Amino acid sequence: MTPSIDTISNGQPRSTPVKGQTKAVLSELENLTLNTIRCLGADLTQAFKGGHPGTVMGAAAIGVALWRHLMRYNPKNPDWFNRDRFILSAGHACLWQYIQLHFSGYDAWTLDAIKQYHNPNFGIAAGHPEIEFPGIELTTGLLGQGIANALGLAMASKHLAATYNKPDFNIVDNNIWCFTGDGCLQEGVGQEALSIAGHLRLDNLIVIYDDNSVTVDGRIEITFTDDTSAKMAALGFHIIEVYDGTNDLNAIVAALEEAKTIKGKPTFVHIRTTIGFGSQRANTGFVHGSALGDDDVAHVKKTFGFDPTKKFHIPEEVYDYYRPVVQRGQDDEAAWNKLYAGYAAAYPAEHAELQQRLSGNLPEGWKQDLPPKSALPTAPQATRKSSGIAVQALIPKYKAFMAGSADLMESTFVDFKGQVEFQSPETGLGDFSGRQIRYGIREFAMIGIANGLNAYQNGMIIPVCSSYLQFWLYAASGCRMSALQGLRFIGIGTHDSIGVGEDGPTHQSIALGTFFRALPNFNLIRPADAEEVLGAWEVALDSNQTPTLMCLTRQPVPLLDNSDRSKVHLGAYPVFANYSTSEGPELVLIASGSEVAPAIEAAKRMSAYRVRVVSMPIQSLFDRQPASYRREVLATGKALAVGIEAWGSYGWARYAHASLSMHTFGLSAPQATLFELFGFGVNTIVEKVSAFVEGKKGKDGVVVLPEVGDFEELLLGFAKQHAGPHTQH
Repeated sequence: MTPSIDTISNGQPRSTPVKGQTKAVLSELENLTLNTIRCLGADLTQAFKGGHPGTVMGAAAIGVALWRHLMRYNPKNPDWFNRDRFILSAGHACLWQYIQLHFSGYDAWTLDAIKQYHNPNFGIAAGHPEIEFPGIELTTGLLGQGIANALGLAMASKHLAATYNKPDFNIVDNNIWCFTGDGCLQEGVGQEALSIAGHLRLDNLIVIYDDNSVTVDGRIEITFTDDTSAKMAALGFHIIEVYDGTNDLNAIVAALEEAKTIKGKPTFVHIRTTIGFGSQRANTGFVHGSALGDDDVAHVKKTFGFDPTKKFHIPEEVYDYYRPVVQRGQDDEAAWNKLYAGYAAAYPAEHAELQQRLSGNLPEGWKQDLPPKSALPTAPQATRKSSGIAVQALIPKYKAFMAGSADLMESTFVDFKGQVEFQSPETGLGDFSGRQIRYGIREFAMIGIANGLNAYQNGMIIPVCSSYLQFWLYAASGCRMSALQGLRFIGIGTHDSIGVGEDGPTHQSIALGTFFRALPNFNLIRPADAEEVLGAWEVALDSNQTPTLMCLTRQPVPLLDNSDRSKVHLGAYPVFANYSTSEGPELVLIASGSEVAPAIEAAKRMSAYRVRVVSMPIQSLFDRQPASYRREVLATGKALAVGIEAWGSYGWARYAHASLSMHTFGLSAPQATLFELFGFGVNTIVEKVSAFVEGKKGKDGVVVLPEVGDFEELLLGFAKQHAGPHTQH
């Protein structure tokens, strides 16, 4: 029996009469198209007994409304600049999107390509949408992040329109469509992003809620009884309701057409559907993410009038139904190309600037805008303040930057001269041409938005995002998606260790760096002074497909005599030696960030040994250098090596025989006190390292290098002994 639409949605019976509810009346061709999609969903998931058939079947009409009727795009040129962008935040429903890309005429999305879905001979039909394939704007990944990505795209579109559009030349005027489900609306990042969208009044953002009332665990009312439409209205969205989103294609088209006309606020289209429509197990958690089984697939086909023995059957009439899409897309792009040519003639400077930005790189010579080392402050200063030097030198000059913070703009030094805030002009707080973004206390959404900003078109927007380093833990999942997709942001993480001081152990990051160092395609940089900070900015801007997070101090650090921004690109390099002979070191102290300066001071006092100090701001870049360079810098096989860092020791065994590291959480006390209490004072470094060296000498007084794996923690138990029981968190 075909399921009815009289099911429960957010605690309300769908059979209850609702104003505006109508019975779906579709043409024979429209019904054939919807039913073809449903049968394809059943077949494609059953073929390799995996995937998500439920949304394909229940939301088929939403897909037809979008790709056949509403969205502006050119399947023959998926990268057309002024296309609408579509984001599938409910990424598990990717097969639903792949089928639409096939019908719409994308050359890459053949039927054979779609058959690779959950196929061991994998292809472009990945288990979640992936950015590198035509028609996929971003890899949305875990639920909720796609909403933030869509918001970033909408902000990019509004910003570029406000910056480059001219009278009679609206060269940027697209819409951003975001498909979400119950999971996206329950995840915190989704709520963060929706709150920002409402605040910014982004009327080019249309969020479509596929309300099918089912999650993996079953009926939604066991966990989620929010009045979603009322909540979204309170956030500042225009609300449109569709009560039979399973079948009423006309109502969906009308709703989405209305959404395109709304001005002054984003739109939330609340569409109720029946998940797994046509299946014997419709409206259950099973159809969300499990193949239906052969018997149920046969049932689905019989229900919709298809031959159960035919697999992947697509009537030619369905292709005919979609055929106008290609011509429409080509006509839309041709009209835009004509407009853009006129724009180039009328506004050559703006056109040239826009074309340069489409390269995804800053203009040649930008490094010359950074002050030389001779012009840097000689007095000790926090590296967060030194980063502000780069901000002031680059961001006002180059429109590619959009700089923002999660409620710490001035503290992280990402505010800049002449700033205009990115705000709705109606608020009087700024306008959409602004390049300064206040994200509020929403770190996760900040990075999800940054991914959308950078992905909008060839990385033409470079987001700068900031917060205290420990708050980046909230954003870690978004950073992982940045790295996975090759999307660039420049992250500023200040107050980077126990140097936070009186804010206490809750704010003192001691372990977070380990995650970011282990993350593929990610630059985790901990510069030692102002010169290395500028080198970190160079690395970040040279890495146009890699995100960067700089870990910066609250406390002042001196400008080192031998620091060199050009060598930051090598990941690690010598900054001091207490000997002048050609014999090489017998002891190498490797440090990062604020611990480099005390390591140098300790080396000066350790005259009994030939000591080299190495600054290691970027482990991942050092790991990519030739083995000969790495061995030379660390004197591998010739000298003892000790890592010094006020973070956890994990990972240091890769470079050193021992480390001075954190083994507990910190305390609430002045930062200078904490560095002494936890063993990073110069006297303690000298004492512990000297004892380590002496302990490795044989009877003949010659140092015997430890075997692989014989790594020692030189400060183990030190904090408990000196700081007391409060270190036993």
